[in-house]
Amino acid sequence: MPDASDHCRDESKWPKTLVRNGPPTVAEEEAGQWHQVPYLISTSIRDHLVVMNAKARKTPPMSDSHKAALAEGRNQGRAVRRYLEALDAHKPKRGRKRTPDSIQKRLEAIETEIATANPVNRLQLIQERLNLSAELESSADTVDMAALEADFVAAAKGYSERKRISYAAWRELDVPAHVLSVAGISRSTR
Repeated sequence: MPDASDHCRDESKWPKTLVRNGPPTVAEEEAGQWHQVPYLISTSIRDHLVVMNAKARKTPPMSDSHKAALAEGRNQGRAVRRYLEALDAHKPKRGRKRTPDSIQKRLEAIETEIATANPVNRLQLIQERLNLSAELESSADTVDMAALEADFVAAAKGYSERKRISYAAWRELDVPAHVLSVAGISRSTR
C-alpha cells in the first residue's frame, strides 16, 4: 500500500500554491490552502538543488600556459593603454604654444592686476592664476614617450591580432604610421 509521504514527494501532484520558498501567508493558513509537509519537501529539494549547482560550478584549475596567456594579455593591454593615454595627453593644441617663461610672465601680470580689479574680475583673475599654476606644474611632469612607445611597439601586434583591431582604427586614434610600421601593423591588417 502506498504511503501518504510518497504522494507528497511527487512534485507533479502538488497543487501550485503548495510549492513555495517560505512560510504561508495568514490568508493561506485561514483558507486551509497550505500544508507543512510540502513546504518541508520543497525546502529539502531546494537545498539539494543548491548542492548540485555548487558541484556543477567547480572548474578545473588553470594550466600554467593559460595563466601565462592571461598575464601576457594584461601586459599588452597595459602597454597599449599607457601609450594611448600619453598620446592623448600630449596632443598638439591649437594656437601658440605656451612656454614656462610665458606662463610665469602672465602669473606676474595677474598679481599686479588683482590689486586694482573689481570683485568679479578679481575672481576671474584668481581662477586664471590657479589654472596657469596647474599648467606650469603639469609641464614640469615629463612623460618618457620613448619608453612608452617601445612598450607599445612590443605589444601592439599581438594586441591587434587578439582584439582584431585594424590599422585604420589605430590611425584614427592618431597613432603615428611609423610607430605602427615598427610594431608590424600594416595597412593590410584588418
